[in-house]
Amino acid sequence: MKGIDIKLLRAFVTLAKEGSYNDAAKTLFITQPALSKQIQMLETLTGGPLFLRGRHGATLTVFGTQLFPRADALLQAHIDFLSYAKEITMKNNEKLVMGFGISSFHKVPVWINRFRQQFPDCDVIINQLPSSVQMKMLQEGSLHAGFVRMPVTEGLSSHIIHEEILALAVPSESNIEFMNIQDLLSAYSLLQLDPSTSPCLAEQTALFLQNNQLNATPVPVTDDMTTLLALVAGGNGIAFLPESVRHFLPTEVKLLKPADKQIRWHIGVAWNSKIKNPWRDDFLKIVME
Repeated sequence: MKGIDIKLLRAFVTLAKEGSYNDAAKTLFITQPALSKQIQMLETLTGGPLFLRGRHGATLTVFGTQLFPRADALLQAHIDFLSYAKEITMKNNEKLVMGFGISSFHKVPVWINRFRQQFPDCDVIINQLPSSVQMKMLQEGSLHAGFVRMPVTEGLSSHIIHEEILALAVPSESNIEFMNIQDLLSAYSLLQLDPSTSPCLAEQTALFLQNNQLNATPVPVTDDMTTLLALVAGGNGIAFLPESVRHFLPTEVKLLKPADKQIRWHIGVAWNSKIKNPWRDDFLKIVME
């Protein structure tokens, strides 16, 4: 049996309930000939007559009576499905879900504040996530916008925000800035965020060490930036971090910018233009001002 169009089931159920081609056609906003054609098509697909047509209108045949409860249930399930989909869409359109990384710590909260002032009815949900995870979620539609390391995955749209470089976070001791990097790496443990939560930073650190032929083995100590900076402030070690952490650096920590073979990369905002979301578009306008 071929697939049955939902409009044929709707015509069958409506005619069965109205008992009249004229009344059913009015309810469905179609002509009586169009309704008759739909019923005939359904009878062909199901393999038997569904109605007896007489002076008193249309009455179900035995075959039609047997099919009616199932057809009515299918039609109601279709209505419920569309209502549920509409409900989900409305809920999704009432919130803006975003991801961000270390390099966008200092800018994203400012943009969110501006957005909330202009659009107080929209809930903003934001999580710190690796760039690779954000881009996957953008493709799936579970994330509306993400602040990621460029370039983005094919199929996503993006806009570059700024260029990032590596800096070395060290304790604020009197003469530490006069030491060269290899001496610092010999004197202190090289701490880093857990690569599973910050894979891009771990990759950039490894590349910098390799390019500059520096000897050090990074030690993952935490997945939280605040904790890492606190460990550096306490003299437990040093850490390569995006230079933009200067915006929220503890007074006990200073940043040194290595002059050697520097690592540079771009940070941008990414989104899936195939998925429509008015709130996201309004937020992007603020970002791109």
